[in-house]
Amino acid sequence: MAKRGGFPGGGIPGNMNQMMKQAQRMQRQMEENQKELESKEFTASAGGGAVSVTVSGKKEIVAVKLSEEVVDPDDIEMLEDLIVAATNEALRQMEEASAQAMAKITGGLGALGGGFGGGLPF
Repeated sequence: MAKRGGFPGGGIPGNMNQMMKQAQRMQRQMEENQKELESKEFTASAGGGAVSVTVSGKKEIVAVKLSEEVVDPDDIEMLEDLIVAATNEALRQMEEASAQAMAKITGGLGALGGGFGGGLPF
């Protein structure tokens, strides 16, 4: 009875083997970049520097600094808005750094036969 599926001869064709090795290399690079990113910190400010927020590459807030003049008990909403704005900007910076690191790794996807959209048999 003939085998169903698989490759003739039971082995992985050379091109597929090369693709698997490249995928494993990319995964290692992605893991290394993730560890490096997690060790970095990103700081942004709002209100002309009155509020400063630092986030880690793990998306955790690690510091919030407020200037005395921004702490006005009669205008809590402004302080809240400045904290939100500074936090969002710091997170955006972290995401941008992450995207740039990923682009360096995945920039070679075209070598896999036209990227995911082309060249693959499925």
